[in-house]
Amino acid sequence: MASNSQNNALAVFALLVSATLWGVIWYPLRLLEGQGLDGLTTSLVMYVAAAIVGLPWLKGMGQAWRDYPRQVLLLILFSAWANIAFILAVLEGHVVRVLLLFYLSPLWAVILGRLFLCERIGVSGAVTLVLAMLGAGFMLWQPEAGTLWPASPADWYAVTAGMAFAAMNVTVRGAQAIPAGCKASLTWWGAILLAGGWIWLGGEGLPAVGGEVYLQAVLLGLAGIVIMTVAVQYGVTHLSVQRSAVILLFELVAGAISAFLLAEEPVLSREWLGGGLIVLAGYMAARRPEVCEI
Repeated sequence: MASNSQNNALAVFALLVSATLWGVIWYPLRLLEGQGLDGLTTSLVMYVAAAIVGLPWLKGMGQAWRDYPRQVLLLILFSAWANIAFILAVLEGHVVRVLLLFYLSPLWAVILGRLFLCERIGVSGAVTLVLAMLGAGFMLWQPEAGTLWPASPADWYAVTAGMAFAAMNVTVRGAQAIPAGCKASLTWWGAILLAGGWIWLGGEGLPAVGGEVYLQAVLLGLAGIVIMTVAVQYGVTHLSVQRSAVILLFELVAGAISAFLLAEEPVLSREWLGGGLIVLAGYMAARRPEVCEI
């Protein structure tokens, strides 16, 4: 019992560390962008640096592919879009708005649980859905256009990144037999493939900036991506999907404080209202029964 309590406490701490770092990473990303390094290139450099550190963890990759091919493929796909779309969103949009739209995860968690897992929606799930959808409505409502459609590419990136993140966490939770280090490494290689392929298809190549700028991106990958990914992988492996999702909402606090102090970005009252409903939905999701594995 003590061991389980210690594991749970460490998992909670790991998720809080990861959430804090994800909440403030927008700032060094924007500093790099100001020096000429676009979001895709920064992502590619950061995740290559992280993947090199994680090379020893790939020794279990072959067995993971043989025994759990579906989980491995889903983890690569979901994590790739969640990571790259999130980075593009915080570079193009308002930090707090992006984070709030990203954390519509309770909505996606309930829907995923209904479609792919052994979970019924029930009364609490229905209330969670309604609250999350109301929150999204307040966030996305455009009075001048009379529509709830995402208003910008940053909104689209944030919403779809949140979808992919919720799906990734469900996949990680269901892939208990795959070592945490191997799962972390898989997420990095997914981001590398997506960012590299996107740059290659764009045909513009890598930006011609100084080597010191690329070195800063490398350091951000080593000091940020490695710690954040390993921490969140450990946390969601040892805690329920819903509880993990709520603890990770601390990213909103870190993002809001850092955006206020470092960028002085305004947040509309309806965005605060929508965000409050989304956070409430997240709290209610934590009280739902734990989902089964994929």
